[in-house]
Amino acid sequence: METAVYPTPDVLVARLARAAGIALPPGLPPGEEFLRDLAGRVGLDGNDLLVIAGLPLPAEALDLEGTAGSWVPVLVQHTLPLAPADRQRLRARARAMAERPRPARTLVRPPRLPGPPGFGSLLVHLLALRNLNESAVAQTMCLMSGVCKAASTIRRVRGGAKALDAELLDGFAAVLGVPVAVLAALTGVRPSARGDGPSPEVADVAALVREVRHLTEDQVRELAEAAEALDHG
Repeated sequence: METAVYPTPDVLVARLARAAGIALPPGLPPGEEFLRDLAGRVGLDGNDLLVIAGLPLPAEALDLEGTAGSWVPVLVQHTLPLAPADRQRLRARARAMAERPRPARTLVRPPRLPGPPGFGSLLVHLLALRNLNESAVAQTMCLMSGVCKAASTIRRVRGGAKALDAELLDGFAAVLGVPVAVLAALTGVRPSARGDGPSPEVADVAALVREVRHLTEDQVRELAEAAEALDHG
């Protein structure tokens, strides 16, 4: 269980800035432009840094059709084995879908609020903003990193009943598509001896997970079926 005092947002941002080898701007707290630049340097999404910095998210970040997330593990399963060119084709298709006008819809499952302050709650929340509930996190993490945990374990991590360890850090880093060293610097958890950065296929799939987060269930299913056809082609 997490018992240490959870750092304030400015401390978390400073940790990531040190990991990126850049200095914080003097004076006022960093603005959104700095945070989005920092996000790119460490491999996180711009909205991830807004969450870490304790700033409000834009409304469109919460435009998620919850049932679509259940198709993400299927998409991941069939995308990981693909050749690089096929992975890039799927990503281009996902981006084209995301650029279409979003259909009017009632949000089936708006993102849950974070759990109690803690690193586990933070990382699970970042994946909730990728439209992954605890079950989808568990399945996707297993596929992308080999770190296989039950959805109940992810819920315990979110609630602070189970502290992060090196194995879980590997799993979260893979799904987020960032080097383990970045999450180690952020959380203070000692990393494992595994490779620092995601493999090319894991990096591509993590980017794809980000790119499909605002798609509808039908759209994600369509992409998953296209990935399966390529996988079996």
